[in-house]
Amino acid sequence: MITLALFARFEAKPGKEKDVAAFLKTGLQLANQEAKTPIWFALQLSPSVFGVFDAFHDEAGRQAHLTGEIAKALMANAETLFVGPPTIDKIDVLGLKNDGSV
Repeated sequence: MITLALFARFEAKPGKEKDVAAFLKTGLQLANQEAKTPIWFALQLSPSVFGVFDAFHDEAGRQAHLTGEIAKALMANAETLFVGPPTIDKIDVLGLKNDGSV
């Protein structure tokens, strides 16, 4: 059962919005390689604010993601793409409905 999640939020530097969107779209390829990350969403919350929501079965999966390739790529590009460092919140999942893949 999925019980844990992460929500990362970051703001693109002016003029970097398309670069952030493209970066996040390529993140899907990396997410698909993470066996312990069953749910991963890249989000655009406003014209310049973006986020990533992902969920896990256990803390080991969440920690693997936090030290994995997506996190490394995000931090390696943070200074170039983002106004400041991303905020990353650890979340407890209280309920989940998933009736198909999109």
